[in-house]
Amino acid sequence: MNPRIAQVERNTLETRIKIAINLDGNGTASFSTGLPFLDHMLDQIARHGLIDMDIVSQGDLHIDAHHSVEDIGITLGQAFAQALGDKKGIYRYGHAYCPLDESLSRVVVDFSGRPGLFYQVEFQRAMIGGFDVDLFKEFFQGFVNHAGVTLHIDNLKGGNAHHIAETVFKAFGRAVRMAISHDTRMAGIMPSTKGSL
Repeated sequence: MNPRIAQVERNTLETRIKIAINLDGNGTASFSTGLPFLDHMLDQIARHGLIDMDIVSQGDLHIDAHHSVEDIGITLGQAFAQALGDKKGIYRYGHAYCPLDESLSRVVVDFSGRPGLFYQVEFQRAMIGGFDVDLFKEFFQGFVNHAGVTLHIDNLKGGNAHHIAETVFKAFGRAVRMAISHDTRMAGIMPSTKGSL
């Protein structure tokens, strides 16, 4: 089995991003984005997805965090696409429900090759610390567009904005972990009747 690793750089006039991932890791991660709450959420993906992840981002944070968050999502999606290759032998689909106290979120993912984001998450406040909650959707949109996945994210219950965000990212990590896992009965087989994803 080939190692499922990738290193991707994205350099624009707005951001400079380097991402390295190992999809068959143990959740070891390091982050330097200048956005502490985003680092906390990315750590949920790594820890619950068992993905080794190293992300360094330098962006125009003096303007706001939008470009950095979106471009991190884009670059992470590119890294997933590179690391997964032809996707033979993976489960392809993954789902997870994750609670945190009063909050509960569900994430369902399909590594279909077709980008689609269906995002139903409402926050009762606009900011968590200094982080704009609107940017979570931008992160996931960037990811799905470049990883080529269909992604459904639904917050089912919740009041505390931090709890809601954390359940979304934990459930995303768990769903991705399921979808990219090797199915021993599908070794070398494409999980699609079309023959490609």
